[in-house]
Amino acid sequence: MKAVPKVNTDGLYLEDTLVDDAFSGAVPFYAPVIPTLPTDPGEVELETAPEDEQPEDTPELEIAGFIVGIPVIPGLYRPRFDLAAWEAYQDTESSVKDAFKSEYDQWSALPEEERGEPPIYQAPMQPTLWIEGLTPEEIEELTRPQPQELNEVDRLGSEMVARELEAMELRQQNEAQGAQIVGLELRLLSLENS
Repeated sequence: MKAVPKVNTDGLYLEDTLVDDAFSGAVPFYAPVIPTLPTDPGEVELETAPEDEQPEDTPELEIAGFIVGIPVIPGLYRPRFDLAAWEAYQDTESSVKDAFKSEYDQWSALPEEERGEPPIYQAPMQPTLWIEGLTPEEIEELTRPQPQELNEVDRLGSEMVARELEAMELRQQNEAQGAQIVGLELRLLSLENS
């Protein structure tokens, strides 16, 4: 067993799921269709089922996404499987296989002395199927540094530094006012002595 990605119908990664080791490619998975009820009560029509009709035992299914046997490329913020590129690759691979089969059939129809080397199948190059599902703006928003909140110790430390700065400012003010008082007292003494 191996884990492979599951994607929605837009190709966006949903989760991993376990599959057989031999699994490859992309196959759809299905979910039951949930009927929608009309929002206007006047639109509701009561249908009477004929007595000879049997109700359906199997619910209607729709494609809910795909199980993809191609590993996700690391480094993508929101991996998206390019379903259109996958379908185009499958079409190309099918036409290359058909061309090889035709060439091989022509080769094998020749007499053995005229055959030469058998044709060799060369699979087409597989394109990059996993792409980024986010826009550059969304990636920039995700990767922008977020302001960190201070923990309790850091907060208390910054408050303590702020209080020490306030105390130092008050000491400087006291010293300045003390110097002014001494200056005034000296002037007063000099006036009394004269």
